[in-house]
Amino acid sequence: MSDPPLRLVLASASPRRLNLLAQIGVVPDDVRPADIDETPQDSELPRPFALRLSISKARAVAVTMDGDGVVLAADTVVAAGRRILDKPISEDEARKHLALLSGRRHNVITGVALIRCPDGREWSRSVVTQVRFKRLSQSEIDAYIASEEWRGKAGGYAIQGRAARFVPWIGGSYSNVVGLPLTETANMLEAAGCTL
Repeated sequence: MSDPPLRLVLASASPRRLNLLAQIGVVPDDVRPADIDETPQDSELPRPFALRLSISKARAVAVTMDGDGVVLAADTVVAAGRRILDKPISEDEARKHLALLSGRRHNVITGVALIRCPDGREWSRSVVTQVRFKRLSQSEIDAYIASEEWRGKAGGYAIQGRAARFVPWIGGSYSNVVGLPLTETANMLEAAGCTL
């Protein structure tokens, strides 16, 4: 008799990640957002930062699991060079993010971490996608700010929303820019023994 399938817990409150998982037929059994400090450390670079946060989120939720199930966590970071562009907390900050991204390439990095609680095994990796923005006019920035879509989004934009018109080119995983690299995540889930 085979073991029952492992319960999957998503350590994220992001509706985008739930939607992305549903695209590949994965429906978490539970959603438990992790409460951790998401402040970058001094001189921390974007890729190690995204990976550290995803691992920290997975571990924070795994300790609540009583040795049962699999925890999936992710954190997406937008980086202009070495500079991390957080989720803007004001219209002014969102405008600065968009002005900085205008007419240039930037990286979107998602750290993904998975912990199989029965034996404590961990998997983690980071995925980088390059995104190029066209040069934005002031009226385009104003309209985007007025849409409120920037709220709660790394870098102050959502490629799956109105900001799609700003992006003539991406190099790499589109789902990564939305919030979860699906190919890599599916591979990790399979390695952990989750049925897809």
